[in-house]
Amino acid sequence: MDRLIVEQKNRLDKTLANALDVSRNQIEKLIKDGLVSVNAKTTTKPSFKVEEGDEIVYEFKEAEKREAVPVDFDVEVIYEDEYLMVINKPAGLVVHPAPSVKEPTLVDWLIQRGVSLSTISGEERHGIVHRIDKETTGALVIAKDNKTHEKLSEQLQDKSMGRYYLALIDYPLKEDVMVDKPIGRNPNHRLKMDVVPHGKEAKTAFVKLAQSSCDTELIAAKLFTGRTHQIRVHLNTLGRHILGDELYGFKSKRDRIARVQLHAYLLYLTHPVTGVKLEFVAPLFEDMEAYLVKYFEENERDKKIDPHTLGDRFAGV
Repeated sequence: MDRLIVEQKNRLDKTLANALDVSRNQIEKLIKDGLVSVNAKTTTKPSFKVEEGDEIVYEFKEAEKREAVPVDFDVEVIYEDEYLMVINKPAGLVVHPAPSVKEPTLVDWLIQRGVSLSTISGEERHGIVHRIDKETTGALVIAKDNKTHEKLSEQLQDKSMGRYYLALIDYPLKEDVMVDKPIGRNPNHRLKMDVVPHGKEAKTAFVKLAQSSCDTELIAAKLFTGRTHQIRVHLNTLGRHILGDELYGFKSKRDRIARVQLHAYLLYLTHPVTGVKLEFVAPLFEDMEAYLVKYFEENERDKKIDPHTLGDRFAGV
């Protein structure tokens, strides 16, 4: 069980959601399941008013065992200890189960592997601290217990944890640029997101890295927020598209590109237990690597994606 002392008067669900960086829906379920008490008295009302100095005790119940789903793939593990795991997600793999998802997911792979997982994000999102789109590849961190999950979520909020992405785009950017435009659901296309007047705040930095022999470009991106399809939507506002991203307007001039060429290349965080600052590099997958080898000069390519200097390129954006 965990404890929290209330700092100011508010609703119980809002107080917990703000303190734990968990959705109101998750907190509401926690309260209604009788897993929250205020001053040693269990309350099942999310709207219950708490006062400054009140003690809230809460407990995340263990996830129910999901019915076994056959998993016929493996995932590269970049790092693992008793608290967390960092993996290199392949293209085409959905991160967590959902009613519309019929195939095995990353969560199914984790369960089959016997990994102990946090339950703070709900029973279907075991261990998932931050998500990544199905077709996007790269570094993803998994929390093995709720305390680790909470600490990593705090780092996402204060920006001490993050990722640098590599992307191949159809036309070179004019310059390094910061895009700060709100994102929400596209009103005319349920599968797309878009820049909309009352969307959620979204901010992305883009840096030019290298131009290919066929005028495509390798760029790096840094997210300051984590909206669905954020990099793809913000590039679209610049009239640029990631190779393979037909949803947002990429038109192939050559052989068909099978998937969106976007990769979470470098993940940085502070270990939630040891306090050590860590960086993890997720190797590129074969299709993206093959494109770089074919169309980009080797020395230029390797120099520009050096993980030791990649972050420095964003200093002037």
